[in-house]
This record gives sequence, C-alpha cells and structure tokens, in this order.
Amino acid sequence: MDYLNAHPEDIDRAARLLREGRLVALPTETVYGLAACAEDTQAIAKVFSAKGRPADHPLIVHLPDLSHLTRWACRIPPVAFRLAEAFWPGPLTLVLPAAPAVPSLITGGQDTIAVRWSAHPLFQAVLDKLGCAVVAPSANPFGHISPTSAAHVLKHMEGRIDAVLDGGDCRVGVESTILDLSGPEARILRPGCISASQLAGYLPLAQRHSAPAPRVPGALDSHYAPRLPCHRFENNDRARLAQDAPSGKCAFIGFRALPMSTHRSYLLPADPAAYASQLYAVLHQAESSGSESILIEMPPDTPEWLHVRDRLLRASSSLGSPERCR
Repeated sequence: MDYLNAHPEDIDRAARLLREGRLVALPTETVYGLAACAEDTQAIAKVFSAKGRPADHPLIVHLPDLSHLTRWACRIPPVAFRLAEAFWPGPLTLVLPAAPAVPSLITGGQDTIAVRWSAHPLFQAVLDKLGCAVVAPSANPFGHISPTSAAHVLKHMEGRIDAVLDGGDCRVGVESTILDLSGPEARILRPGCISASQLAGYLPLAQRHSAPAPRVPGALDSHYAPRLPCHRFENNDRARLAQDAPSGKCAFIGFRALPMSTHRSYLLPADPAAYASQLYAVLHQAESSGSESILIEMPPDTPEWLHVRDRLLRASSSLGSPERCR
C-alpha cells in the first residue's frame, strides 16, 4: 500500500490511482473513506471485496461540488438545495431519488441514492484533480471500528487497497448524519453531529415512520464493533459492576474512573463533540491494548448525545447479556 502525504505530487498520485480504477483511502472530516471512482463499476466492485461488504449495502456518493448533484439524483426537492447551502460541504448525507443511470451496485438495488459533499480540504483537492464523484464507505473491514487516522487504515487494510492519503486525525470522528428526502416525509436514518434540532430549522422531521426506510450505511444492529467482547452500562448502573463486570483483563472507557481495577482506562470529555472526535480512536486503542474485553460507560440519553449513543449501542452489548464478539 502506498503511503501518501498532503503534498501536491501525492494528491496528483491519489487522483491518478483513482482514475486507473484503484482504491485509495482518503480523509474526510468524519472518518477515512475508501474511495473509488463512482463512474467505474469495476472499481466499485473492488470496494465491496476489500471491505467484505454485503452487495445489498448501499454506498454514499461523494460529490466534488453541488453541480454534480443532478448527475446522481433526480426529482430533487427544493429543500435539498436549501440544506446543501446551509450544511455543504459538511457531514450531512442526503437520500434522494436516484437518477436512472446510477448503477445498482451503488444503490444496493434501491431506487434511492445517498449523496454528500465533504468539507475535508485534502478530499476536495483529490476530487478536484479527479473531476468526478467517488464512492467512499469507511476504510475498514465491514462492521469493524471506523478509521479516524491513516494508522487505523494501515493496520486493517494493508494488502487490500492501493494507497492511503494521510490527512491527520478526523475532526468530527463519527459518520455523517443521513437525512432521507426521498419520500413524503423527511426523516433521519442515521444520527450524526448535525442534529435534528439543526435540521428542523429547514423542514419538519417525521417522528414516526409510516413506510419502510431505504437501506443506508451503518444501520445494522451490530456495527462499528471492536474484535473483543464489548459491554456497556448506563451511569446509574455503576452499582452492578461488582457483580456483572467481565472477568479478566478489561479496558474501561468512560467519564470518571471506576472503583475497581482495570487493565486500561480511557477517560473521555463530557462534551459531545469532543467525545465523538476521540471515540473511534479510543476504541482502536482499547482493542489493541492486550485487554480481553471492553467496558463502556454510556453517555447521557439526551438529544445532543444521540449520535454517540447510536454508535455505542451498535458496537456493544448490555452488561450482563451474552457477549458480542466480532
């Protein structure tokens, strides 16, 4: 795997590799994405193979700019352009009716397409050189912890892809908000750092879903998971730890130290944005710490923590329930 830096010649090389149908991990503001030219179905097929991703799991198309939107989507509601003006480039993915020529490999056989315009300057620089959109799911084996650094990509994707472009640590640290605009009611299909309250200033959001939602990335019950048994508990359940905490060497992730010995402890900030930016990096550290399991103290069940709780609920099992191990 080629290791590329933020130099003009390396940006040119990343774009050239993509033009040749190769796979390149690129930094976005959310997580590192495994990019392939969205016009090249053979390259897209390599993405599924490299990740071990199910063929019916749709991909997000990342646009070079807003002018490319009509190449991928049709019957675009006016509110989509208002949202794009407010939140693009940025960590918001819109689900829209797919244009007729969009390959089913991208949509997972659905009639909808997920599109985003990333705010990361290196990602943008590569797409400017390439001149077309890319698909870019997270650059990691399917279902595993998402990568927020080039080191994470190198650790898990060495030998599977052609290059990684190092853009430093991802600023946001968890995947984008996915907003479905393909039906009569707008609805959030995956929470992210752009919250429901921010979006509600532009359109009403459905509170209950009257029809099946399109399949989107990151919506499986088990996802973002370490390859260790991973258990969670709510803050008010600390009293249960003496009875239910896993035995053996345990790594702890939470807000304040536990009244028990742990193999490793990772204390995270009580601010949702700061916590999210560090979450996957800490999960990677805990997984590689020599621990036998991971114990996570859940953040508050409040709207500002929704995206963090969503990731942790999918990455872990409740304390005392059968172990989830990947």
